[in-house]
Amino acid sequence: MKRVALILTIVSVAFIGSARPPNIVYIMSDEIGYYEVGYMGQELIKTPRIDRMAKEGLVFTHAMAGAPVCAPLRCVLMTGKHMGHASVRVNDGGTPLREGEVTIASALKKLGYATGGFGKWGAGGRGSTGVPEKHGFDVFFGYYDQVHAHSFYPPHLVRNSQDVPLEGNSGGRSGETYSHYEIMKEGLQFIREHKDDPFFAYFPVTPPHGMFDIPASDPAMKHYADEENWPVDARNYAGMVTMLDRNVGEILDLLQELGLERNTIVFFTGDNGGQDRFRTKDRPRGFFGPNKHPKTGVEFRGGKGNLYEGGLRIPAVVRWPGKIKPGQVSELLWYQPDIFPTLAELCGAEIPGDIDGLSILPTLIGRGSQRLHEMFYWEFREQTAVREKDWKAIQVKSGMPWVLYDLGKDVSETTDLADQHPEQLKRMIAFAKASHVPAKPGTFFSRVDHERDRAAKWGTSRKIPARAQNSIKWPEEGLIDKSNVTVKSFSSESIHNGKLARNAIDGNPSTWWHSAFSVEHPHELVLDFGEVFTVTGLRYLARQDNGWNGAVADVEIELSEDGKKWSTASVHTFKKQKTVQEVKLPATNARYLRFRALSEINGRPYATAAEIGVVVK
Repeated sequence: MKRVALILTIVSVAFIGSARPPNIVYIMSDEIGYYEVGYMGQELIKTPRIDRMAKEGLVFTHAMAGAPVCAPLRCVLMTGKHMGHASVRVNDGGTPLREGEVTIASALKKLGYATGGFGKWGAGGRGSTGVPEKHGFDVFFGYYDQVHAHSFYPPHLVRNSQDVPLEGNSGGRSGETYSHYEIMKEGLQFIREHKDDPFFAYFPVTPPHGMFDIPASDPAMKHYADEENWPVDARNYAGMVTMLDRNVGEILDLLQELGLERNTIVFFTGDNGGQDRFRTKDRPRGFFGPNKHPKTGVEFRGGKGNLYEGGLRIPAVVRWPGKIKPGQVSELLWYQPDIFPTLAELCGAEIPGDIDGLSILPTLIGRGSQRLHEMFYWEFREQTAVREKDWKAIQVKSGMPWVLYDLGKDVSETTDLADQHPEQLKRMIAFAKASHVPAKPGTFFSRVDHERDRAAKWGTSRKIPARAQNSIKWPEEGLIDKSNVTVKSFSSESIHNGKLARNAIDGNPSTWWHSAFSVEHPHELVLDFGEVFTVTGLRYLARQDNGWNGAVADVEIELSEDGKKWSTASVHTFKKQKTVQEVKLPATNARYLRFRALSEINGRPYATAAEIGVVVK
């Protein structure tokens, strides 16, 4: 450790002129919008401490998310790899990092840093190879799964894969213990405990995402007490942002109290682009206009979940008294994979050879030559995007034509220039193809605790909706008797939360089949009727809770007498509805039916079915 400390000190002196390794605090707000902070012109939401931090530090106007949704961007942030190489590319909250995959925390831990994370992890559920304590964190406290993180009153949080009960909570939208208070309390205590050591304190905090709940007694709410004409959730959302602003101030004040602020670099960023939340007739881009310039009215197209500017632009401020000149504004274009090499260069950590990020340290401290990316790459689901300076190329769905925008003249991405600049587009498409390799996520050893975490969002705070228990009656008339039907095979099922394949044919709407979370489309069930029937149709019932996760959109249906030779697939599209849907099929003699879910109504990678029934003559 003495040798490591000596190397670290030499590097620190070389880069920052300090005899002690720098501390790092990285605060990332879940889904705060680009224009939802005061220093960017927001007038309705109060953020005085973040605004002051902006005046005392460096503001980036072209900071970009590495992905447009929670789980993948947390992976690329931690590993320095863009989405074409990342291990986590789906947004299910549980898909894990691979075993042994190097992260910022594991690289800094090798140098003797204390490493702590406080908030939402999202890069590997409990029981998997991706849990934070296996990737360099001495302690991680909060949520491992993002569905768990939707509630601020869950029955438990997680510390290093162990339950931490929260008194008086049963999940949902109310309780006695507000989870964010507990998370911030532990994060601040971590800084106090390691004031004499170099530390990395990572705060991927949940507010203002999730259910928009905040205690009425929180001091932030006094700023919005007179806004009775606002939507209730919009008022709470503003309060949550102002509460977070107070938390930023608490961290900065603590560093000053401990005499650490001149040796601590502090980042504040969003995680992905904002959503047009709480839209009203006069505010169609959201009540607070996260993607609309409050002065000029110029808009970023899209929002969270897509690869337009609205899905990728994030607020970003960095403060370091004595090292970063205050009052600066930089137009440097960078994205989250750049954070790993930046912190590694700052601290003298080893930079893995397989990362895609570039250090932005020269821009931060005003020394050295800033390397620039040849191009930036993003992918998510069927979307792909490439950026080269002001050129932005996007393919919104596999098989569709690419479009090309000049963001220097058209930041709202309205005018396709593909026909005018074919060579430019050709080079960017070639870069995209070279940037993608098939995903290789980590694995689960057990999903028991992971599924308990997901269920903790609501816990015991609500029951199965009455419609699932009483209202919806599964019509058995005209169907093959369910006692004769068995599941011959299935692509996957969610074992540990009991969403088994056989639930789709049990005649009970309150149970359902759910495919495995780590497997993408298509998902299939093969049903065996026990003997040959003349099949004329199929009935489908979507899951009967308050969610839609996995509800099938496009489906292929095939029939067979012997299970070997199948009929030509019949393709149908189900609607977003909770009532029974029936499709007609050409009368076919068959003993087997193959149900292949090709897509989900919200574009997610899963499939569910409360009931599937086979209609016969």
